[in-house]
Amino acid sequence: MNDSAPSAGLRRPAVAIRFAEFVALAAALQSTQALAIDGMLPALPAIVQALGVSNPNHGQWIVTAYMAGGRAGTKRQKSRAEVRGGGKKPWSQKGTGQARAGSIRSPLWVGGGRAFAARPRDFTQKVNRKMYRAAMQSMVSELVRQDRLVAVESLELSAPRTKLLIGKLAELGLTRALILVEAFEEKLFLAARNIPHVEVMPVASLDPVSLIKHDKVIATVGALKLLEQRLGGAHE
Repeated sequence: MNDSAPSAGLRRPAVAIRFAEFVALAAALQSTQALAIDGMLPALPAIVQALGVSNPNHGQWIVTAYMAGGRAGTKRQKSRAEVRGGGKKPWSQKGTGQARAGSIRSPLWVGGGRAFAARPRDFTQKVNRKMYRAAMQSMVSELVRQDRLVAVESLELSAPRTKLLIGKLAELGLTRALILVEAFEEKLFLAARNIPHVEVMPVASLDPVSLIKHDKVIATVGALKLLEQRLGGAHE
């Protein structure tokens, strides 16, 4: 068996297009109207193919690792050795007609200790930086492929009013979405916090779970450029 031969399950991109080129094309389409990425980029299939990582499990791994990192890990139970009482044998071994028992704190008894009692533990999973970047790039490319990414030049509000933001979303034909901005914007954040299924997030706080759980992702051009800077090192 030739070890140098590529595995049949891995697909390598035929066109070497970097994530930076995708963002550059999106940034070039600056307009006050919403820019639906799909259908406006003629090289989209090649871009999506190039952005896709060779291992499709990367996305699942980083989502699992992110959710595991949110677990407190503070659960603790008492074993039969830690439960108070039960030091005396409840009845004689023979002659009573009952099943033999050695302690009223056995895991079989109500109020007894727990078999295989839980102990505090750390659920953190190590994720390599390159794998994290590659998986996030793959998620962005999948959003493009599924028509779930919408790019806008800016999304500014004159006042922190929920009604204004609802009107902006109505112009885009959306009622629920993740709004990705370059930096924290107080007016936008205050306007969105009372709208169900609408979340405003700066690029620095972007996580894989938020990226995939929303039906649509609205990203400003500045946010896309910053996202390219943060994720552009995966193919270096």
